[in-house]
Amino acid sequence: MTKAMDILNNPYLNKGTAFTLAERQKFGLIGALPAKVRTIEEQAAETYAQFQSRRAGIEQREFLMDVFNTNRTLFFYLMDQHLVEFMPIVYDPVIADSIEHYSDLFLQPQQAAFLSIDDPDSVKQRLANAADGRDIKLIVVTDGEGILGIGDWGINGVDIAVGKLMVYTAAAGIDPAQVLAVGIDAGTNNEQLLQNPAYLGAAHPRVTGVAYDDLIERFVQAAQELFPQALLHFEDFGRANAAKILRRYQKQLAIFNDDIQGTGMIALAGVLGALKISGEALTDQKFLTFGAGTAGMGIAKMLCNELVRQGLSYEEAKRRFYLVDVQGLLFDDTPGLTPEQREFTRSRREFEYADTLTDLLAIVKAVQPTVMIGTSKQPGAFNEAVVKEMSAHTKRPIIFPISNPTKLIEAQPADLLKWTQGQALVAAGIPVADVTLAGKTYQIGQANNALVYPGVGFGAIAVQAKQINEAMLAAAAHALANIVVADQPGAAVLPPVAQLPTFTAKVAEVVAQSAIDQGLAAPGMTDAKQAVAALQWQAKY
Repeated sequence: MTKAMDILNNPYLNKGTAFTLAERQKFGLIGALPAKVRTIEEQAAETYAQFQSRRAGIEQREFLMDVFNTNRTLFFYLMDQHLVEFMPIVYDPVIADSIEHYSDLFLQPQQAAFLSIDDPDSVKQRLANAADGRDIKLIVVTDGEGILGIGDWGINGVDIAVGKLMVYTAAAGIDPAQVLAVGIDAGTNNEQLLQNPAYLGAAHPRVTGVAYDDLIERFVQAAQELFPQALLHFEDFGRANAAKILRRYQKQLAIFNDDIQGTGMIALAGVLGALKISGEALTDQKFLTFGAGTAGMGIAKMLCNELVRQGLSYEEAKRRFYLVDVQGLLFDDTPGLTPEQREFTRSRREFEYADTLTDLLAIVKAVQPTVMIGTSKQPGAFNEAVVKEMSAHTKRPIIFPISNPTKLIEAQPADLLKWTQGQALVAAGIPVADVTLAGKTYQIGQANNALVYPGVGFGAIAVQAKQINEAMLAAAAHALANIVVADQPGAAVLPPVAQLPTFTAKVAEVVAQSAIDQGLAAPGMTDAKQAVAALQWQAKY
């Protein structure tokens, strides 16, 4: 391949028609491009016009991925200009459709690394090949078993890692040449994939146990050897592995699990924002988490630790939580409890008719929660009867139906507001338009991890933090909640996506400062703001 083709086929170097005449001469591009030299502004205008001509949803995402695969700088320049419009297309909720069709629509791997449980000895080589000499500072890795809302999608799940990294760059400004998406192919239990001849992953059931744990260990060790400054962001692992992996490595290196810690942070930030609006105290709340999987337990743990920080003992704090899963309210004798669930279960002796607490309405009547958060993937579960029962016992019910994609949301925010006469404080896991009720307009906060994980990761990377701990996560959640404008009529409980780059920088700074204050930053790192600013990449030629 010629030098010209090497450059034009490298998305980190390619400028397309924006190469100047001098650059074309220098890099051997004379004759490889049309004569006219365009500015990035001209390229963006033309590209956006083409984007608008595509049908909404997966077709627009495919077009944007073509831009991403060809010219990273142009892609992120465009995304910066159209952040609110592009976020749901390149990330959530459209990415769910993209994952489901990943193998059928595959054109190129987008510089991701693919690790195989059938070839564990090659882990380091595979990572090195995909990185191709790049200075990797951030890895997002998934095994595709627990894609939020849609379950096990095997190696197709690598698309979520690519999407998460897009958000890191758009929100925080990490150099896209310094990130690596990693897909761990341990097989899949999705029969639809196993029967699909187009499926690109290992067409056998998921491998578990010692072989799986060994592959994760090989990945972690190889990543540390090849990229010693890289943060490892774990994404959409199954319930059996997500917390186990986090517990195993979180004190050894900079590791972050978005489903546990990111969801916990965004829920905490949303609740704190809601309480700024209502004027109530966190320590006066009772919490019901509907869905006690990886995300639900991350939420309970984060909120519980905040109650302790605000003065309750750990035992007192735990008594404020009620976990509801497929079995109903979780009791200490419920079969099959995870270690995380067992910490928050209730005793049957607390309730006169404990055996009846298997449906949400009965549980809400018995518990009378003031905060209800849904990660259940049960559409419509927060129905009118449930919501009216909840609001009969609290003036400003805090209700977060955060399951996604859209088809799995527990309730529509407009209905929640209607059923509570505008008193509910609502956040959703999907983008929701403003709701007008009785002449008043309500903004709906988006409880999407994208509001917080880019700042956490970027802040940790900026000061080369040795680990990411609870203090950093709490600092991030408080920084996000502090941006909420509580006295604005119909105010959202979380800041808007349109301000994502601005508040991500603030979150990154407080996380970096927390690492410095705890002695977890690299030697010589003393100025958090300067460290964050120095690392930020800008989409310009």
